[in-house]
Amino acid sequence: MDGKLYAAPFYGESSMLMYRKDLADKAGVQLGDHPTWAQVKDFAAKVHNPKEGVYGICLRGKPGWGDNMAFITTLVNTNGGQWFDTSWKPQLESKPWHDAISFYVDLLKNYGPPGSSANSFNEILALFNAGKCGAWVDATIAASFVSDPKQSKVADKVAFAQAPTAVTPKGANWLWAWALAIPAGSQKTAEAQKFIAWATSKEYIQLVGKTNGWGTVPTGTRKSTYANADFLKAAKFASAEKAAIDTANPNDSTLPKSPYVGVQFAAIPEFQAIGIAVGQQMSAALAGKSTVDAALKASQNAADREMKKAGYYK
Repeated sequence: MDGKLYAAPFYGESSMLMYRKDLADKAGVQLGDHPTWAQVKDFAAKVHNPKEGVYGICLRGKPGWGDNMAFITTLVNTNGGQWFDTSWKPQLESKPWHDAISFYVDLLKNYGPPGSSANSFNEILALFNAGKCGAWVDATIAASFVSDPKQSKVADKVAFAQAPTAVTPKGANWLWAWALAIPAGSQKTAEAQKFIAWATSKEYIQLVGKTNGWGTVPTGTRKSTYANADFLKAAKFASAEKAAIDTANPNDSTLPKSPYVGVQFAAIPEFQAIGIAVGQQMSAALAGKSTVDAALKASQNAADREMKKAGYYK
């Protein structure tokens, strides 16, 4: 703590599968703790019933490097793909990317809600809580929302599992951390540091649990929370959430060796621009404004242009 910038973890998250156990039971589908994407597709197909207001699966489609691309990158990873090879050459026209995006577009076209290309976390959370999604793969933080009877109509009908896999389990679920930070120009640094220490403490967790209920405590914040009997009793998603966070590995997230760190992103300055450009292409493919091949070609060209400009290669 040098007084210029002090940051403390607020919470960490991974991604997981949340699905309607009642619909799975009715359809005779068992997904288990480690489902495959083929199994999830089969489940989505069997429970998809738009006439009754239920869509087989809901997934992010809104363009953005941390929006649709957060999910899509994990899908690419588990299909055996990567953003860049060891020479930093973009790999967006590779077979794993083509397999992943073709699967993604086909899945949502056939079993997703209309307008999926505009849906992000909040839109899908509203759909899921209203009972309109059979399955959803997204941030683990959503688990506490979809299982809260105060905001979810299906709170007692949701089951949780690890993010689905395809060719490899590597990079199938993302890893992200949110933090509380104090700007360098703050006039109340000491007070802010004191607040952050309290807001991320065991005492705060205890206070929330006793005041608002153990199902509402911040998840992904402290390891000790997952050993608390009261929390485990209230949060049926706890073990799946902890497993998802514990198993995500930003240093080994792709089947072929990659030069970058990160699961659902590549930790290089150029990735933001590349991820935004590719996210727009993926959203266009999902909306039917572009073919998968054309979207991937345009994405490859955009990534190649950025990487050359940055001097990774000529």
